[in-house]
Amino acid sequence: MNKAGKTNQRRLVRIAEAMLSMTGRVTMLGLSRWSGRGGSYRTLQRFFHSTINWPQLNWSLFQSHLLGEDTEWVMAADEVVVTKSGKKTYGLERFFSSIYGKTVPGLCFFSLSLINVKRRSSHPMLLEPIIKEAAASCPKGTSSVKEKKSGRPKGSSNRNLKEVELSPYLQFAKGLINQVLTRINGRILIRYFVFDGAFGHNNALQMVQQLKLHLISKLRCNSALYLPYDSPYSGRGRRRK
Repeated sequence: MNKAGKTNQRRLVRIAEAMLSMTGRVTMLGLSRWSGRGGSYRTLQRFFHSTINWPQLNWSLFQSHLLGEDTEWVMAADEVVVTKSGKKTYGLERFFSSIYGKTVPGLCFFSLSLINVKRRSSHPMLLEPIIKEAAASCPKGTSSVKEKKSGRPKGSSNRNLKEVELSPYLQFAKGLINQVLTRINGRILIRYFVFDGAFGHNNALQMVQQLKLHLISKLRCNSALYLPYDSPYSGRGRRRK
């Protein structure tokens, strides 16, 4: 590790200790007051201004302390909304917050974690801000089954439900999931992917299966799920589905 890396390591230790000790909202000013010697406001500014490969750091910590455990690992994703005032922060938009029950101005992050099934603990791997273009097509506001009149449109033909066009949001999510899988590189076996219930539709399912994972979620209220009919044909009428 070079000199700059060791310096950032010392700063990170100070910030982590302050963040775990302080009460109230976590701010730069609050961190500087709780950091003590070696954690001034200017030092914190220098730390957050530096470029750090956080995904690589998270994976390094995971390898050092958790790799090799005899347990099932699953990958999970969720959105995290943080309220933020101002006008010039990158990615600042209005997002729906389940805590407040309404849209609030702030930042929205797509979080990916590895869950230890045996310990029932989650370990963050990747956190990326959701930009406006991707958030505009978030499945929480849309559905793979569009609202329409009852019955089948005249002249429509059968289509393969496995061949779907992914929305910008699902493309964004797929890229991040693939990034984590590439970093893991088979060192641990990931078979299942846990997604928010708002993504319990066919498009999200196909996106996850394209990554050779199985989806764990819940169906949306407007989803239509059928078990295949496996009884013999009676010889009369249309064949049952």
